[in-house]
Amino acid sequence: MPNLRYASQPAQLNSSKDIYILGIESSCDDTSAAVIKNDKILSNIIAGQDVHKFYGGVVPELASRAHQRQIVPVVDTALKKAGITPEQLRGIAYTQGPGLLGSLLVGSSFAKAMGMALNIPLFPIHHMRAHVLAHFIADEGMRKPPFPFLCLTVSGGHTQLLQVSDTQTFHILGETTDDAAGEAFDKAARLLNLPYPGGPHIDRLAAKGNPHKFSFTKPKVPGLNFSFSGLKTGFRNFVMNSQQKNPDFISENLNDLCASLQNTILEMLMEQLKNAAKQTGIGHIALAGGVSANSGLRAMLEKEAVASGWETYIPPLSYCTDNGAMIAIAGYLALIAGDTGTQADAARARWNISSTK
Repeated sequence: MPNLRYASQPAQLNSSKDIYILGIESSCDDTSAAVIKNDKILSNIIAGQDVHKFYGGVVPELASRAHQRQIVPVVDTALKKAGITPEQLRGIAYTQGPGLLGSLLVGSSFAKAMGMALNIPLFPIHHMRAHVLAHFIADEGMRKPPFPFLCLTVSGGHTQLLQVSDTQTFHILGETTDDAAGEAFDKAARLLNLPYPGGPHIDRLAAKGNPHKFSFTKPKVPGLNFSFSGLKTGFRNFVMNSQQKNPDFISENLNDLCASLQNTILEMLMEQLKNAAKQTGIGHIALAGGVSANSGLRAMLEKEAVASGWETYIPPLSYCTDNGAMIAIAGYLALIAGDTGTQADAARARWNISSTK
């Protein structure tokens, strides 16, 4: 049995007319399953994969093998925690893409087999759309953004500015032209000899450092797009050159390095977010994706919200990283919209978020 984490508490069941959806997430290195009753999460089980820490990043083959071992106990635990039987499910939502193809195949194959056995609909879900739609989970303290709203989605593989017009309509206003912000965090952390995943470690150390101690060049790109490759390279060159002069440079300046790098990345994100808000006239702003758990980003957004008069929507930490709950709510909303899938739907390593299929 894998080490399972309970990301939310079960709710009470009360109506035979309620709609129960099973959500399965397996896009990268977390195997997760959740059960939703209408828009309220009953269970959200996540099994991580510690093996990747030894390699400083996710190894696709190891990830898919771990998913194969974990998916049955994870789904079984999610159903039991929710207090329902498989026969009560009205549908199964699963991550169709984007992500690691081998990992996606494990989740999609399991969902298709279970859906066929139970003779219930399938809901193939776009992973990044699900991150955004996590805002529509009916959870204590969460507010649902009104349409249209802007969403800054930031993760290890994606950095995008989106205009969300309804639960099924997403328009990309800007995106990274190279590396994602989360990737820049993780690769910088590796250079600083911090464990994987490095983003949370940089965030923790940055709170102790001076964000203005070191200055790094911010790449300029057209429109509302982002670029983090040049920043990543500039940071590496700065650290390596400084180490040649002082072998203890990293250890003596670790907190300030983390704070300065994080501040630079966050300022780049906020600058384009402010530009998007001005261009669209939309003042409802949401965060989504794994990097939305970053405390510095949350604080910077709240500060800007006061200055610009925005209404902001920030998900709880349990819904920031990859999880089955976001897939389950996306499935529930797809059911309401009448957008069901088929057994022929194939896993997709790449998938534009604006594309309907």
